[in-house]
Amino acid sequence: MSLAKQILSQLPGDVLGSLRRTDSILTSLRTDKRIIPNVVRENPQPLESVDWDVIICGGTLGILVGCALAVRGVRVALLERGILRGREQEWNISHKELEVFRELDLLTETELARTIVTEYNPARVSFQGGTEVWVEDVLNIGVDPIYLLETLKTRFLAAGGKLFENTPFRNIIVHCNGVKVNNQLTGKLLLDAMGNLSPISQQARQGKKPDALCLVVGSCAEGFPKNDSGDLLLSFTALQNQCQYFWEAFPAKDGRTTYLFTYMDPHPQRLSLENLFEEYLRLLPQYQGVEINQLKFKRALFGFFPSYRQSPLQTPWNRILPVGDSSGNQSPLSFGGFGAMVRHLQRLTFGINEALKTEQLSAQSLVLLQPYQPSLSVTWLFQKAMSVGVNQQIPPAQINQLLSAVFEEMQKLGTPVLKPFLQDVVQFGALTRTLLKTGLSQPLLVAKIFPQIGLISLLDWMLHYVNLGIYTALFSLNPMLEIVVNNLPIQQQYYWHRWFDSWKFGSGSDYSE
Repeated sequence: MSLAKQILSQLPGDVLGSLRRTDSILTSLRTDKRIIPNVVRENPQPLESVDWDVIICGGTLGILVGCALAVRGVRVALLERGILRGREQEWNISHKELEVFRELDLLTETELARTIVTEYNPARVSFQGGTEVWVEDVLNIGVDPIYLLETLKTRFLAAGGKLFENTPFRNIIVHCNGVKVNNQLTGKLLLDAMGNLSPISQQARQGKKPDALCLVVGSCAEGFPKNDSGDLLLSFTALQNQCQYFWEAFPAKDGRTTYLFTYMDPHPQRLSLENLFEEYLRLLPQYQGVEINQLKFKRALFGFFPSYRQSPLQTPWNRILPVGDSSGNQSPLSFGGFGAMVRHLQRLTFGINEALKTEQLSAQSLVLLQPYQPSLSVTWLFQKAMSVGVNQQIPPAQINQLLSAVFEEMQKLGTPVLKPFLQDVVQFGALTRTLLKTGLSQPLLVAKIFPQIGLISLLDWMLHYVNLGIYTALFSLNPMLEIVVNNLPIQQQYYWHRWFDSWKFGSGSDYSE
Protein backbone atom coordinates (compact mmCIF):
# COMPACT_ATOMS: atom_id res chain seq x y z
CA MET A 1 0.00 0.00 0.00
CA SER A 2 1.33 3.42 -0.94
CA LEU A 3 1.97 5.98 1.76
CA ALA A 4 -0.80 8.22 0.39
CA LYS A 5 -3.34 5.39 0.57
CA GLN A 6 -2.17 4.53 4.08
CA ILE A 7 -2.50 8.09 5.39
CA LEU A 8 -5.74 8.97 3.58
CA SER A 9 -7.46 5.76 4.67
CA GLN A 10 -7.04 6.84 8.31
CA LEU A 11 -9.09 10.01 7.80
CA PRO A 12 -12.89 10.12 8.17
CA GLY A 13 -14.89 9.93 4.98
CA ASP A 14 -13.85 8.64 1.60
CA VAL A 15 -10.87 10.98 1.20
CA LEU A 16 -8.98 8.71 -1.19
CA GLY A 17 -12.10 8.34 -3.32
CA SER A 18 -12.56 12.12 -3.36
CA LEU A 19 -8.93 12.58 -4.40
CA ARG A 20 -9.34 10.13 -7.27
CA ARG A 21 -12.60 11.74 -8.40
CA THR A 22 -10.82 15.10 -8.48
CA ASP A 23 -8.02 13.47 -10.47
CA SER A 24 -10.59 12.16 -12.93
CA ILE A 25 -11.86 15.71 -13.49
CA LEU A 26 -8.28 16.91 -13.88
CA THR A 27 -7.62 14.20 -16.48
CA SER A 28 -10.65 15.27 -18.51
CA LEU A 29 -9.51 18.90 -18.34
CA ARG A 30 -6.18 17.88 -19.89
CA THR A 31 -7.75 16.22 -22.92
CA ASP A 32 -8.84 17.72 -26.24
CA LYS A 33 -12.10 15.75 -26.32
CA ARG A 34 -14.08 17.32 -23.52
CA ILE A 35 -17.86 17.42 -23.58
CA ILE A 36 -19.01 21.04 -23.81
CA PRO A 37 -22.00 21.76 -21.53
CA ASN A 38 -25.12 23.21 -23.10
CA VAL A 39 -26.75 24.91 -20.13
CA VAL A 40 -27.28 28.41 -21.57
CA ARG A 41 -29.99 29.08 -24.16
CA GLU A 42 -31.43 32.31 -25.50
CA ASN A 43 -35.08 33.18 -26.10
CA PRO A 44 -36.01 36.55 -27.67
CA GLN A 45 -39.47 36.52 -26.05
CA PRO A 46 -39.88 38.65 -22.87
CA LEU A 47 -40.67 37.11 -19.50
CA GLU A 48 -44.12 37.91 -18.13
CA SER A 49 -42.62 38.89 -14.76
CA VAL A 50 -39.23 39.01 -13.04
CA ASP A 51 -39.11 38.04 -9.35
CA TRP A 52 -35.50 38.87 -8.44
CA ASP A 53 -32.96 41.52 -9.31
CA VAL A 54 -30.06 39.05 -9.03
CA ILE A 55 -29.88 35.26 -8.98
CA ILE A 56 -26.54 33.87 -7.76
CA CYS A 57 -25.47 30.31 -8.48
CA GLY A 58 -22.77 28.99 -6.12
CA GLY A 59 -23.15 29.81 -2.45
CA THR A 60 -19.77 29.25 -0.83
CA LEU A 61 -18.32 32.48 -2.18
CA GLY A 62 -21.50 33.76 -3.80
CA ILE A 63 -22.82 34.57 -0.32
CA LEU A 64 -20.17 37.31 -0.04
CA VAL A 65 -21.42 39.35 -2.97
CA GLY A 66 -25.03 38.23 -2.36
CA CYS A 67 -25.00 39.58 1.17
CA ALA A 68 -23.32 42.81 0.07
CA LEU A 69 -26.05 43.38 -2.53
CA ALA A 70 -28.91 42.37 -0.24
CA VAL A 71 -27.98 44.89 2.48
CA ARG A 72 -28.21 47.57 -0.25
CA GLY A 73 -31.79 46.67 -1.03
CA VAL A 74 -31.17 44.45 -4.04
CA ARG A 75 -33.56 41.47 -4.30
CA VAL A 76 -31.22 38.46 -4.29
CA ALA A 77 -31.86 34.72 -4.65
CA LEU A 78 -28.91 32.42 -3.91
CA LEU A 79 -28.72 28.82 -5.14
CA GLU A 80 -26.40 26.30 -3.48
CA ARG A 81 -26.18 22.67 -4.59
CA GLY A 82 -25.78 21.44 -1.00
CA ILE A 83 -26.00 23.04 2.42
CA LEU A 84 -24.29 26.42 2.58
CA ARG A 85 -21.55 25.78 5.11
CA GLY A 86 -17.88 26.67 5.36
CA ARG A 87 -15.13 24.08 5.43
CA GLU A 88 -12.99 23.14 8.44
CA GLN A 89 -9.73 24.47 7.03
CA GLU A 90 -9.08 28.18 7.58
CA TRP A 91 -8.89 30.67 4.74
CA ASN A 92 -5.68 32.69 4.90
CA ILE A 93 -5.68 36.38 4.11
CA SER A 94 -4.04 39.63 5.23
CA HIS A 95 -5.61 41.72 7.99
CA LYS A 96 -6.22 44.85 5.93
CA GLU A 97 -8.15 42.94 3.27
CA LEU A 98 -10.75 41.95 5.87
CA GLU A 99 -11.72 45.58 6.38
CA VAL A 100 -14.02 45.35 3.36
CA PHE A 101 -16.51 43.38 5.48
CA ARG A 102 -16.90 46.41 7.75
CA GLU A 103 -16.84 48.90 4.88
CA LEU A 104 -19.73 47.05 3.20
CA ASP A 105 -21.64 46.65 6.48
CA LEU A 106 -21.53 42.86 6.33
CA LEU A 107 -19.99 42.20 9.76
CA THR A 108 -19.78 44.13 13.00
CA GLU A 109 -16.38 44.76 14.55
CA THR A 110 -17.09 42.01 17.07
CA GLU A 111 -18.11 39.54 14.37
CA LEU A 112 -15.08 40.39 12.26
CA ALA A 113 -12.76 39.80 15.22
CA ARG A 114 -14.51 36.49 15.89
CA THR A 115 -13.82 35.26 12.34
CA ILE A 116 -10.06 35.37 13.01
CA VAL A 117 -8.97 32.10 14.65
CA THR A 118 -5.22 32.14 13.96
CA GLU A 119 -2.61 34.83 13.49
CA TYR A 120 1.12 34.43 13.00
CA ASN A 121 4.26 36.42 12.19
CA PRO A 122 6.72 36.49 10.53
CA ALA A 123 6.55 34.61 7.21
CA ARG A 124 9.45 33.35 5.14
CA VAL A 125 10.33 33.30 1.44
CA SER A 126 13.26 31.07 0.60
CA PHE A 127 14.75 29.11 -2.31
CA GLN A 128 17.37 26.40 -2.34
CA GLY A 129 20.82 27.92 -1.97
CA GLY A 130 19.48 31.48 -1.65
CA THR A 131 18.90 34.14 0.99
CA GLU A 132 15.91 33.87 3.32
CA VAL A 133 13.50 36.81 3.14
CA TRP A 134 11.18 37.49 6.10
CA VAL A 135 8.03 39.62 5.98
CA GLU A 136 5.33 40.62 8.46
CA ASP A 137 1.54 40.79 8.12
CA VAL A 138 1.22 39.02 4.75
CA LEU A 139 -1.48 36.31 4.53
CA ASN A 140 -0.95 35.78 8.25
CA ILE A 141 -4.61 35.72 9.29
CA GLY A 142 -6.60 32.49 9.44
CA VAL A 143 -10.35 33.05 9.02
CA ASP A 144 -12.90 30.49 10.24
CA PRO A 145 -15.04 29.76 7.13
CA ILE A 146 -17.77 28.02 9.15
CA TYR A 147 -18.40 31.03 11.38
CA LEU A 148 -17.95 33.55 8.55
CA LEU A 149 -20.43 31.91 6.18
CA GLU A 150 -22.98 31.23 8.92
CA THR A 151 -22.83 34.89 10.01
CA LEU A 152 -23.13 36.15 6.44
CA LYS A 153 -26.02 33.76 5.80
CA THR A 154 -27.88 35.18 8.79
CA ARG A 155 -27.19 38.73 7.63
CA PHE A 156 -28.27 37.86 4.08
CA LEU A 157 -31.61 36.40 5.18
CA ALA A 158 -32.28 39.31 7.55
CA ALA A 159 -31.73 41.73 4.64
CA GLY A 160 -34.41 39.98 2.59
CA GLY A 161 -32.27 37.55 0.61
CA LYS A 162 -33.66 34.12 -0.26
CA LEU A 163 -31.46 31.03 0.06
CA PHE A 164 -32.21 27.88 -1.93
CA GLU A 165 -30.06 25.09 -0.47
CA ASN A 166 -29.83 21.61 -2.03
CA THR A 167 -30.65 23.32 -5.34
CA PRO A 168 -28.00 22.68 -7.98
CA PHE A 169 -27.89 24.81 -11.10
CA ARG A 170 -29.21 22.97 -14.16
CA ASN A 171 -29.84 25.51 -16.90
CA ILE A 172 -30.58 29.12 -17.75
CA ILE A 173 -32.64 30.76 -20.49
CA VAL A 174 -31.69 34.35 -21.33
CA HIS A 175 -34.68 36.49 -22.36
CA CYS A 176 -34.67 40.09 -23.53
CA ASN A 177 -35.86 41.37 -20.13
CA GLY A 178 -34.42 38.79 -17.74
CA VAL A 179 -33.24 35.23 -17.13
CA LYS A 180 -34.99 32.05 -16.09
CA VAL A 181 -32.95 29.58 -14.02
CA ASN A 182 -33.85 25.89 -13.70
CA ASN A 183 -37.11 26.68 -15.52
CA GLN A 184 -38.33 28.18 -12.25
CA LEU A 185 -36.60 31.30 -10.89
CA THR A 186 -36.63 34.58 -12.83
CA GLY A 187 -34.32 37.53 -12.38
CA LYS A 188 -32.78 40.51 -14.14
CA LEU A 189 -29.20 39.23 -13.83
CA LEU A 190 -27.43 35.96 -13.06
CA LEU A 191 -24.10 35.89 -11.23
CA ASP A 192 -22.09 32.74 -11.86
CA ALA A 193 -20.10 31.98 -8.70
CA MET A 194 -19.79 28.24 -9.33
CA GLY A 195 -16.00 28.26 -9.55
CA ASN A 196 -13.43 26.96 -12.01
CA LEU A 197 -15.64 24.10 -13.20
CA SER A 198 -18.78 26.16 -13.73
CA PRO A 199 -20.77 24.71 -16.65
CA ILE A 200 -21.60 28.26 -17.76
CA SER A 201 -17.90 29.16 -17.94
CA GLN A 202 -17.09 25.88 -19.69
CA GLN A 203 -19.75 26.57 -22.31
CA ALA A 204 -18.49 30.13 -22.78
CA ARG A 205 -14.93 28.85 -23.27
CA GLN A 206 -16.20 26.15 -25.67
CA GLY A 207 -14.17 23.37 -24.07
CA LYS A 208 -10.82 25.15 -24.40
CA LYS A 209 -8.03 23.54 -22.41
CA PRO A 210 -6.51 25.76 -19.72
CA ASP A 211 -3.21 27.38 -20.60
CA ALA A 212 -1.72 26.46 -17.23
CA LEU A 213 -2.51 24.55 -14.06
CA CYS A 214 -1.55 24.92 -10.44
CA LEU A 215 -1.78 21.64 -8.50
CA VAL A 216 -1.98 21.81 -4.70
CA VAL A 217 -1.87 19.07 -2.06
CA GLY A 218 -1.38 19.24 1.67
CA SER A 219 -2.69 18.49 5.11
CA CYS A 220 -3.37 19.83 8.56
CA ALA A 221 -1.72 17.74 11.26
CA GLU A 222 -0.55 17.75 14.87
CA GLY A 223 2.88 16.64 16.04
CA PHE A 224 5.14 19.22 14.38
CA PRO A 225 7.83 20.98 16.41
CA LYS A 226 6.48 24.25 17.83
CA ASN A 227 6.70 26.97 15.20
CA ASP A 228 4.78 30.26 15.30
CA SER A 229 6.10 31.47 11.95
CA GLY A 230 4.97 30.59 8.43
CA ASP A 231 6.28 30.00 4.94
CA LEU A 232 4.73 31.89 2.03
CA LEU A 233 6.89 30.56 -0.78
CA LEU A 234 9.69 28.08 -0.18
CA SER A 235 11.60 25.62 -2.31
CA PHE A 236 14.35 23.30 -1.10
CA THR A 237 14.65 20.94 -4.07
CA ALA A 238 15.72 21.31 -7.68
CA LEU A 239 13.44 20.27 -10.57
CA GLN A 240 11.77 16.91 -10.03
CA ASN A 241 9.31 15.20 -12.39
CA GLN A 242 9.64 18.26 -14.65
CA CYS A 243 8.16 20.35 -11.82
CA GLN A 244 9.52 22.94 -9.43
CA TYR A 245 8.00 22.18 -6.03
CA PHE A 246 6.96 25.07 -3.79
CA TRP A 247 5.85 24.87 -0.18
CA GLU A 248 3.63 26.90 2.11
CA ALA A 249 3.08 26.39 5.84
CA PHE A 250 1.41 28.18 8.74
CA PRO A 251 -0.11 27.53 12.16
CA ALA A 252 -3.74 26.39 12.20
CA LYS A 253 -6.25 26.31 15.06
CA ASP A 254 -5.84 22.54 15.43
CA GLY A 255 -2.31 21.87 14.19
CA ARG A 256 -0.11 23.07 11.37
CA THR A 257 -1.09 23.32 7.72
CA THR A 258 1.47 22.49 5.05
CA TYR A 259 0.97 22.70 1.28
CA LEU A 260 2.99 21.53 -1.69
CA PHE A 261 2.10 23.21 -4.98
CA THR A 262 3.53 23.40 -8.47
CA TYR A 263 2.81 25.09 -11.80
CA MET A 264 2.59 23.22 -15.10
CA ASP A 265 1.10 23.10 -18.56
CA PRO A 266 -2.01 20.91 -19.13
CA HIS A 267 -0.13 18.09 -20.90
CA PRO A 268 -1.76 14.67 -20.27
CA GLN A 269 1.56 13.17 -19.11
CA ARG A 270 1.82 15.52 -16.15
CA LEU A 271 1.61 14.42 -12.52
CA SER A 272 -1.76 13.52 -11.06
CA LEU A 273 -2.87 14.83 -7.68
CA GLU A 274 -2.38 11.36 -6.20
CA ASN A 275 1.20 11.30 -7.53
CA LEU A 276 1.81 14.76 -6.10
CA PHE A 277 0.40 13.69 -2.72
CA GLU A 278 2.95 10.86 -2.68
CA GLU A 279 5.67 13.43 -3.38
CA TYR A 280 4.30 15.63 -0.58
CA LEU A 281 4.49 12.81 1.97
CA ARG A 282 7.95 11.80 0.75
CA LEU A 283 9.39 15.29 1.18
CA LEU A 284 7.39 16.52 4.19
CA PRO A 285 9.79 15.06 6.82
CA GLN A 286 12.73 16.86 5.21
CA TYR A 287 10.74 20.08 4.93
CA GLN A 288 9.42 20.22 8.48
CA GLY A 289 12.03 18.16 10.35
CA VAL A 290 9.61 15.52 11.59
CA GLU A 291 8.93 11.85 10.85
CA ILE A 292 5.61 10.94 9.26
CA ASN A 293 4.78 8.49 12.05
CA GLN A 294 5.01 11.34 14.58
CA LEU A 295 2.16 13.23 12.92
CA LYS A 296 -1.54 12.95 13.60
CA PHE A 297 -3.29 13.95 10.38
CA LYS A 298 -6.55 15.85 10.81
CA ARG A 299 -7.39 16.73 7.20
CA ALA A 300 -6.07 16.17 3.71
CA LEU A 301 -6.17 19.07 1.26
CA PHE A 302 -5.97 18.88 -2.51
CA GLY A 303 -7.17 20.65 -5.62
CA PHE A 304 -6.18 22.20 -8.91
CA PHE A 305 -6.57 25.69 -10.31
CA PRO A 306 -6.80 26.13 -14.09
CA SER A 307 -5.72 29.42 -15.64
CA TYR A 308 -6.62 30.86 -19.04
CA ARG A 309 -4.80 33.62 -20.84
CA GLN A 310 -8.15 34.99 -22.02
CA SER A 311 -9.14 36.13 -18.55
CA PRO A 312 -11.15 37.57 -16.93
CA LEU A 313 -13.80 35.64 -18.83
CA GLN A 314 -16.17 37.79 -20.86
CA THR A 315 -19.26 35.75 -21.61
CA PRO A 316 -21.10 36.17 -24.92
CA TRP A 317 -24.53 36.43 -23.31
CA ASN A 318 -26.54 39.32 -21.95
CA ARG A 319 -27.53 39.27 -18.27
CA ILE A 320 -24.88 36.74 -17.19
CA LEU A 321 -21.82 37.82 -15.20
CA PRO A 322 -19.13 35.38 -13.96
CA VAL A 323 -17.59 36.35 -10.61
CA GLY A 324 -14.78 34.86 -8.54
CA ASP A 325 -13.04 31.79 -9.95
CA SER A 326 -15.75 31.38 -12.62
CA SER A 327 -14.39 34.54 -14.23
CA GLY A 328 -10.72 33.57 -13.94
CA ASN A 329 -10.22 36.88 -12.16
CA GLN A 330 -7.01 35.83 -10.44
CA SER A 331 -3.43 35.54 -11.63
CA PRO A 332 -1.97 32.18 -12.72
CA LEU A 333 0.23 32.37 -9.60
CA SER A 334 -2.76 32.54 -7.26
CA PHE A 335 -4.98 29.84 -5.77
CA GLY A 336 -7.91 32.23 -6.32
CA GLY A 337 -10.91 31.49 -4.13
CA PHE A 338 -11.56 33.55 -1.02
CA GLY A 339 -8.72 36.06 -1.37
CA ALA A 340 -9.49 36.89 -4.99
CA MET A 341 -13.19 37.35 -4.23
CA VAL A 342 -12.52 39.60 -1.23
CA ARG A 343 -10.13 41.77 -3.22
CA HIS A 344 -12.82 42.56 -5.81
CA LEU A 345 -15.85 42.44 -3.52
CA GLN A 346 -16.40 46.19 -3.13
CA ARG A 347 -15.77 46.89 -6.82
CA LEU A 348 -18.22 44.19 -7.89
CA THR A 349 -20.87 45.19 -5.35
CA PHE A 350 -20.95 48.83 -6.41
CA GLY A 351 -20.64 47.98 -10.11
CA ILE A 352 -23.44 45.39 -10.12
CA ASN A 353 -25.69 47.72 -8.15
CA GLU A 354 -25.05 50.51 -10.65
CA ALA A 355 -25.63 48.18 -13.62
CA LEU A 356 -29.02 47.22 -12.20
CA LYS A 357 -30.08 50.81 -11.52
CA THR A 358 -29.08 51.99 -15.00
CA GLU A 359 -30.25 48.81 -16.82
CA GLN A 360 -26.78 48.27 -18.25
CA LEU A 361 -27.15 44.47 -18.45
CA SER A 362 -26.08 43.71 -22.01
CA ALA A 363 -22.99 41.60 -22.63
CA GLN A 364 -21.13 44.73 -23.80
CA SER A 365 -21.99 46.57 -20.58
CA LEU A 366 -21.23 43.68 -18.23
CA VAL A 367 -17.84 43.09 -19.85
CA LEU A 368 -16.70 46.28 -18.11
CA LEU A 369 -17.27 44.60 -14.75
CA GLN A 370 -14.62 41.99 -15.63
CA PRO A 371 -12.20 44.09 -17.68
CA TYR A 372 -8.73 43.43 -19.04
CA GLN A 373 -6.17 44.01 -16.27
CA PRO A 374 -2.51 44.34 -17.28
CA SER A 375 -1.52 43.81 -13.62
CA LEU A 376 -3.04 40.35 -14.01
CA SER A 377 -1.71 39.60 -17.47
CA VAL A 378 1.94 40.45 -16.72
CA THR A 379 2.04 37.62 -14.17
CA TRP A 380 1.83 35.05 -16.97
CA LEU A 381 5.54 35.56 -17.60
CA PHE A 382 6.26 34.89 -13.91
CA GLN A 383 4.24 31.67 -14.07
CA LYS A 384 6.17 30.68 -17.18
CA ALA A 385 9.47 31.35 -15.39
CA MET A 386 8.38 29.23 -12.39
CA SER A 387 7.50 26.19 -14.52
CA VAL A 388 9.11 24.08 -17.22
CA GLY A 389 7.64 22.43 -20.30
CA VAL A 390 6.89 18.72 -20.17
CA ASN A 391 9.78 17.96 -22.56
CA GLN A 392 11.86 21.07 -21.92
CA GLN A 393 15.43 20.79 -20.66
CA ILE A 394 16.83 23.47 -18.35
CA PRO A 395 19.43 23.36 -15.55
CA PRO A 396 17.70 21.78 -12.51
CA ALA A 397 18.56 24.72 -10.21
CA GLN A 398 17.69 27.51 -12.68
CA ILE A 399 14.24 28.41 -11.30
CA ASN A 400 15.50 28.52 -7.71
CA GLN A 401 18.44 30.69 -8.69
CA LEU A 402 16.27 33.17 -10.58
CA LEU A 403 13.66 33.48 -7.82
CA SER A 404 16.34 33.84 -5.18
CA ALA A 405 17.95 36.69 -7.14
CA VAL A 406 14.61 38.45 -7.72
CA PHE A 407 13.50 38.29 -4.09
CA GLU A 408 16.91 39.39 -2.87
CA GLU A 409 16.55 42.55 -4.94
CA MET A 410 12.97 43.09 -3.79
CA GLN A 411 14.11 42.78 -0.18
CA LYS A 412 16.69 45.50 -0.81
CA LEU A 413 13.99 47.71 -2.35
CA GLY A 414 11.93 47.30 0.81
CA THR A 415 8.42 46.53 2.00
CA PRO A 416 6.55 48.73 -0.55
CA VAL A 417 7.94 46.51 -3.31
CA LEU A 418 7.94 43.13 -1.58
CA LYS A 419 4.57 43.01 0.19
CA PRO A 420 2.24 43.84 -2.73
CA PHE A 421 3.85 41.16 -4.91
CA LEU A 422 3.41 38.54 -2.20
CA GLN A 423 -0.29 39.45 -2.15
CA ASP A 424 -0.62 38.96 -5.91
CA VAL A 425 -0.53 42.68 -6.72
CA VAL A 426 1.87 43.87 -9.43
CA GLN A 427 2.60 47.60 -9.77
CA PHE A 428 4.52 49.30 -12.57
CA GLY A 429 7.07 51.17 -10.48
CA ALA A 430 7.90 48.24 -8.21
CA LEU A 431 8.14 45.83 -11.14
CA THR A 432 10.36 48.15 -13.16
CA ARG A 433 12.80 48.70 -10.30
CA THR A 434 12.95 44.99 -9.53
CA LEU A 435 13.63 44.04 -13.15
CA LEU A 436 16.31 46.69 -13.57
CA LYS A 437 18.15 45.75 -10.38
CA THR A 438 17.95 42.03 -11.09
CA GLY A 439 19.11 42.49 -14.68
CA LEU A 440 22.08 44.61 -13.60
CA SER A 441 23.12 42.35 -10.73
CA GLN A 442 22.53 38.99 -12.49
CA PRO A 443 22.71 39.55 -16.28
CA LEU A 444 23.83 35.99 -17.11
CA LEU A 445 21.12 34.43 -14.96
CA VAL A 446 18.44 36.62 -16.55
CA ALA A 447 19.74 35.74 -20.03
CA LYS A 448 19.29 32.03 -19.27
CA ILE A 449 15.58 32.50 -18.67
CA PHE A 450 14.83 33.73 -22.21
CA PRO A 451 15.06 30.28 -23.90
CA GLN A 452 12.89 28.86 -21.11
CA ILE A 453 10.02 31.32 -21.53
CA GLY A 454 10.31 31.74 -25.32
CA LEU A 455 10.25 34.78 -27.59
CA ILE A 456 6.47 34.82 -28.11
CA SER A 457 5.80 34.85 -24.36
CA LEU A 458 8.34 37.62 -23.89
CA LEU A 459 6.81 39.82 -26.62
CA ASP A 460 3.33 39.20 -25.23
CA TRP A 461 4.55 40.19 -21.77
CA MET A 462 6.10 43.40 -23.07
CA LEU A 463 2.72 44.51 -24.41
CA HIS A 464 1.08 43.96 -21.01
CA TYR A 465 4.02 45.64 -19.26
CA VAL A 466 3.58 48.77 -21.41
CA ASN A 467 -0.16 48.69 -20.71
CA LEU A 468 0.58 48.45 -16.99
CA GLY A 469 2.44 51.74 -17.26
CA ILE A 470 -0.38 53.31 -19.29
CA TYR A 471 -3.02 52.20 -16.77
CA THR A 472 -0.89 53.62 -13.96
CA ALA A 473 -0.83 56.98 -15.73
CA LEU A 474 -4.57 56.86 -16.45
CA PHE A 475 -5.37 56.07 -12.84
CA SER A 476 -3.59 59.25 -11.75
CA LEU A 477 -6.18 61.19 -13.78
CA ASN A 478 -9.15 59.69 -11.94
CA PRO A 479 -9.64 62.48 -9.34
CA MET A 480 -9.71 65.16 -12.02
CA LEU A 481 -12.02 63.19 -14.33
CA GLU A 482 -14.47 62.32 -11.55
CA ILE A 483 -15.44 65.99 -11.24
CA VAL A 484 -16.55 66.02 -14.88
CA VAL A 485 -18.13 62.55 -14.83
CA ASN A 486 -20.37 63.37 -11.84
CA ASN A 487 -22.26 65.83 -14.05
CA LEU A 488 -22.98 63.31 -16.80
CA PRO A 489 -26.21 61.28 -17.22
CA ILE A 490 -26.22 58.22 -14.96
CA GLN A 491 -26.00 55.79 -17.90
CA GLN A 492 -22.76 57.44 -19.03
CA GLN A 493 -21.48 57.53 -15.46
CA TYR A 494 -21.76 53.73 -15.34
CA TYR A 495 -19.22 53.38 -18.14
CA TRP A 496 -16.81 55.95 -16.73
CA HIS A 497 -16.94 54.36 -13.27
CA ARG A 498 -16.05 50.98 -14.78
CA TRP A 499 -13.11 52.52 -16.64
CA PHE A 500 -11.95 54.14 -13.41
CA ASP A 501 -12.11 50.73 -11.71
CA SER A 502 -10.24 49.03 -14.54
CA TRP A 503 -7.41 51.59 -14.34
CA LYS A 504 -7.26 51.22 -10.57
CA PHE A 505 -7.17 47.42 -10.44
CA GLY A 506 -5.37 47.06 -13.77
CA SER A 507 -2.48 49.10 -12.38
CA GLY A 508 -2.45 47.41 -8.97
CA SER A 509 -3.40 50.74 -7.38
CA ASP A 510 -6.13 49.11 -5.28
CA TYR A 511 -3.36 47.99 -2.90
CA SER A 512 -2.46 50.18 0.04
CA GLU A 513 -0.81 49.65 3.41
